[in-house]
Amino acid sequence: MSYQPTACPDCLRRARLLADLAPYIERHLARSAKGRGAIQLFGLDNEDLVSAAAPEASAQLLTRVAAVSEDELLTEIAESRYWCCCRHDSQFPVALREIPGGPWALFGSGDPLLLARLRTDSAVAIVGSRRATSYGREVARTLGYDLAHAGLTVISGLAFGIDGCAHRGALEAGTTAAVLGCGADICYPASHRSLWRRVSENGLVISEMPLGAGPWRWTFPARNRIVASLAGMTVVVEAAQHSGSLITADLATDLGRDLGAVPGPVNSRGSAGTNDLLAGGACVVRDAEDVLDAMLGPGMTRPALPEVADSDQAAP
Repeated sequence: MSYQPTACPDCLRRARLLADLAPYIERHLARSAKGRGAIQLFGLDNEDLVSAAAPEASAQLLTRVAAVSEDELLTEIAESRYWCCCRHDSQFPVALREIPGGPWALFGSGDPLLLARLRTDSAVAIVGSRRATSYGREVARTLGYDLAHAGLTVISGLAFGIDGCAHRGALEAGTTAAVLGCGADICYPASHRSLWRRVSENGLVISEMPLGAGPWRWTFPARNRIVASLAGMTVVVEAAQHSGSLITADLATDLGRDLGAVPGPVNSRGSAGTNDLLAGGACVVRDAEDVLDAMLGPGMTRPALPEVADSDQAAP
């Protein structure tokens, strides 16, 4: 199935420029700021962005992108099974228009109407370690299931560990959205192809990178700003002290979104980051009720959560 693209040519050229600049940005960040450094670049216009990341090739890159015709830009999308929208049209989420340095365009698969209806008061991000423990994986899947069952869209990054478990849980009960650090048509990690396909068919897979763009180290913290922006609350399930998930947590705080963390063993390195978040004032998240209380307020009307059997009564 093909979709008529609604993104304007200028925003599509911006996306093409990001893909062309990818190796230059990688080298630029290796020489200077890391982590959130890429995010700071996104607030620049095209000329300043190219000058900052690739001063030696700025004229060549800008000329090459400007030479791409409008027909070529639109035909590429129209002939694919993917869609795209930009910050100038109605499908684009309001939350992404409001943030500084937000994406100019989004490419995706799944029902684009789900993107248009995505609101921060009905979306929660669940993120955490790629090297999750069995405890972290179980909590992430249960949270994903219960929150999707309550009618929230669960947002994550399709990565190993916590991300994948949150998506799988949500798919069993409702809607989930995956934000990628590469083109929406590329499954990364490759071993998550089945999950990527299920999310595409039953939810949303989105990216600000154009179709065919591969992943780079800087594209993951960059995509985290989209995850944090789309969600009314970010929940970190399990994270070490230097986990990339903490970038998402910081971004959520900067944006004034709610932040929650799942407590972990005090002697576990894998939970050191989440325990630090809790010590710094993040909401304690033990279950989906804690998330709903933080987002909607205690006692507010919300869909009933699935009943869980009492483990003591269930034991033989």
